[in-house]
Amino acid sequence: MPNNNNTTSSSNSMSVGGIIARFVTSAIVLAVTAFLTPGFEIASLWTLVLSAIVLTVIDYLVNMVLGINIGPFGRGFSGFVVAVIILYATQFFVSGYSISWISAIIGAIIYGIVASFIPGKQM
Repeated sequence: MPNNNNTTSSSNSMSVGGIIARFVTSAIVLAVTAFLTPGFEIASLWTLVLSAIVLTVIDYLVNMVLGINIGPFGRGFSGFVVAVIILYATQFFVSGYSISWISAIIGAIIYGIVASFIPGKQM
């Protein structure tokens, strides 16, 4: 009979590892997106780190509440809309992060394109 305790602990560590991987890739993709999107500003490295944390937490909560993993591409129109809302809403939680609605739309498109080139799970 297999030991279920080992399976549970390894799945919990994968969950933490997945969250860390999602954070790192989100930070990289967010930095590239902010650089390429007009009207999207991240003031400093610490603002980028905090923004990536906020994006990761919001993504995790959306995943928990809705039961789906949302991203700008590969999840259809609803995933794109949620990505725009998440990018825009982050400015209310992070000082030094500034984005307009139009920039959030453009940013979600760029985020999706850049994220498709980076392995791992992103927002």
